[in-house]
Amino acid sequence: QVQLVESGGGLVQPGGSLRLSCAASGFAFRTYAMSWYRQAPGRERELVARISGGGSTVYADSLKGRFTISRDNSKSTVYLQMNSLKPEDTAVYYCYVFTWTNYWGKGTLVTVSS
Repeated sequence: QVQLVESGGGLVQPGGSLRLSCAASGFAFRTYAMSWYRQAPGRERELVARISGGGSTVYADSLKGRFTISRDNSKSTVYLQMNSLKPEDTAVYYCYVFTWTNYWGKGTLVTVSS
């Protein structure tokens, strides 16, 4: 049974930082690309970043330089370091993997507000 469990969300002031974690289980983690998506209120879910099993990364153009995705295959965990946060980064952040089908975590809420 594939499980993705996000953590690390919360309330942060503009300009602050957060690190999200996604603990994965139920599949050969090191083999698969892992992704972070986000969905802001009233908007569609969008890709934030993706990391391959070998560590190659892809980012949404608008987030390059502020967000960093990484993974620890020994812990079956993928991370999203978010710096210089802006109010428009407020969203539910989801962990995602495609193995033989789509799997999503339940999400973690990030609120950027003063």
